[in-house]
Amino acid sequence: MAVPKRRVSKTRKRLRRTHYKISDVNLTKCKQCGALIKPHRVCRECGTYKGKEESVKQEKAATE
Repeated sequence: MAVPKRRVSKTRKRLRRTHYKISDVNLTKCKQCGALIKPHRVCRECGTYKGKEESVKQEKAATE
């Protein structure tokens, strides 16, 4: 069984973990309304994807 011979210091441990950070979310502008959205997703504001109307927005409006 692998057991460390010496205790890993706080500095060494933290230096190793410097790369474990959260990356920023990429946002793009919707071509129809200009709202910020995640790439490759339907716009929540206008319900379009790649300039085409999607039925997801229409279905939500019908249920509300």
